[in-house]
Amino acid sequence: MDQSKTPAQRIGEAAIRVLGPDRTPLARRSIRVAQTSHAFHFGCTGFEFIPHANGELAGREREAVRRLEPLWLDLFGAVTLPFYWSRFEPVRGAPDSDRLRVAAEWFRRRGATVKGHPLCWHTESAPWLLELSVEEVREELLRRIEREVAGFAGLIDTWDVVNEAVIMPVFDRYPNGITPVAQRLGRLGLLRETFATARAANPAATLLLNDFDLSESYERLLSEALDAGVPIDAIGIQSHMHQGYWGEEQTGRILERYARFGLPLHWSETTIVSGDLMPGHIVDLNDWQVEAWPSTPEGEARQVDEVVRHYRTLYEHPAVAAVTWWGLADGAWLNAPNGLVRADGTPKPAFEALHQLIRDDWWLSPTELTTDEAGWLTLRGTAGRYTIGDGLSSATVELPTGGDDVRLEVELGP
Repeated sequence: MDQSKTPAQRIGEAAIRVLGPDRTPLARRSIRVAQTSHAFHFGCTGFEFIPHANGELAGREREAVRRLEPLWLDLFGAVTLPFYWSRFEPVRGAPDSDRLRVAAEWFRRRGATVKGHPLCWHTESAPWLLELSVEEVREELLRRIEREVAGFAGLIDTWDVVNEAVIMPVFDRYPNGITPVAQRLGRLGLLRETFATARAANPAATLLLNDFDLSESYERLLSEALDAGVPIDAIGIQSHMHQGYWGEEQTGRILERYARFGLPLHWSETTIVSGDLMPGHIVDLNDWQVEAWPSTPEGEARQVDEVVRHYRTLYEHPAVAAVTWWGLADGAWLNAPNGLVRADGTPKPAFEALHQLIRDDWWLSPTELTTDEAGWLTLRGTAGRYTIGDGLSSATVELPTGGDDVRLEVELGP
């Protein structure tokens, strides 16, 4: 780690007392310290790994995902898994819980934290909801939230509870079961009920409101919800830049507007393309449908520069707690070349550059420290999880950001 490249607010320092199995301080002992994760959530979607984790792939499909696996695990420490109601429960009463649980456990065993996305969204809502009354849909929605949040508690403890609430009551592109509920309850009423249900189902969960509409409408809704006591823990900000990089100035303005709420900001869906840009006149990105949207050498050169600038801007802002890249490989959404990996499984320059930031510039390399006469050593590095060992045994500590006089103890076994 080059501490000159790491923002000061991301660095922690702690005095750590290293004890033997009998609680005796290990004096003048050489101790190896190695970082194993960031406190900051550098994340990516993991949709393609669900069939892989469940052993459903064979042949070329299995080999393609197996090539992506080490790339994903070497870069990211947080995963978003899909709970779109239309796919998760296409038949009423038959949710895809078992497959999602296997996938979540697969990521957890590999050290990743898991987020579920989303619980309430008008797009991709279950088709069978259209057969029910508005009140019946409301009841089904709340039951679904309780079922997922409680059922996955301890495994998935971060949720996008409501996705795109700003447009939800006025959405008219096609019939769905959720928009009429949002119309009846109002945006605030919908947030009250959905977030209260999620909080009761798992009091320890981190609950997000997530949106692409970053206008004053989103700010007003957040203000109203927080004033009303809706238990929103973090603010989700979508940043699909298919039409061009926003730049530091625009991103900075968004950061300041939403940081004022005093909640962690999660840049929940981030994309920057490495091919031709989507035309600027397109309002709904879903309207841009093309059979081929290739990555280009010129686009990849542009993408690497913009990815580095974007991540540095976000990592340097103290309000940002998470960034999620939307699709490791090209074609994950709208057939766009927004991946960090090409369709053939080879990393783009943007992958290598982001790896340099996350796993080098902002990462403490394994180092040897020596305890003093009382068994104390001082650890200074990027906030996150570390292993501390003497070659015979090891222990894990969490290094927090900032703080004065942080003191920890670790006990090494026989």
